[in-house]
Amino acid sequence: MTAGGCGGIVGTPMDVCNVRMQNDGRLPAAERRNYKHVGNALVRIIREEGIGKLYSGLGPNVIRAMLMTAGQLASYDTFKQLLLTTTGGLFKDNLVTHFTASTLAGGVATLLTQPVDVVKTRVMAATPGTYSSALQCAGMTLKQEGPLAFFRGMVPAFTRLGPQTILTFVFLEQLRRLHYYLTHGDDKPV
Repeated sequence: MTAGGCGGIVGTPMDVCNVRMQNDGRLPAAERRNYKHVGNALVRIIREEGIGKLYSGLGPNVIRAMLMTAGQLASYDTFKQLLLTTTGGLFKDNLVTHFTASTLAGGVATLLTQPVDVVKTRVMAATPGTYSSALQCAGMTLKQEGPLAFFRGMVPAFTRLGPQTILTFVFLEQLRRLHYYLTHGDDKPV
């Protein structure tokens, strides 16, 4: 979770630029920021709104990153172990098991992060003064749209996070096998 949180801190300025650039087309023409590219967005945000604005949504972004990391790591190992021990030998320690466990882990990570992601995105995309805090944004969302609003966009979120989770753990397992081979001189599974 600490590594995820650190990643969230470092990545927040670029995330703010990304969210704003994606959201720009939804704004009325008079309110659009019309950033030319990410570098232009970065420079203009600093000049026009101050460097602190690059950290809009920092709290939710850090929490999201921590939940994503913990959700992926803990659930992958849990799902892998469950597949290996409770399916009567149907699953072996192989690519099919790694793919299945990592797909499920991607689902868990998406489910955990989606509510925070919705708040983070709304705070980052908002015009100045819209929200006094991420908690206020969450409260307004809950009051005005109900609890399901926090899970809006689950499918696109999974299509972004799922493949990354799958590739991460499939490659991790191959690296574990390579490490075992290099340190033990044979091909036995880890």
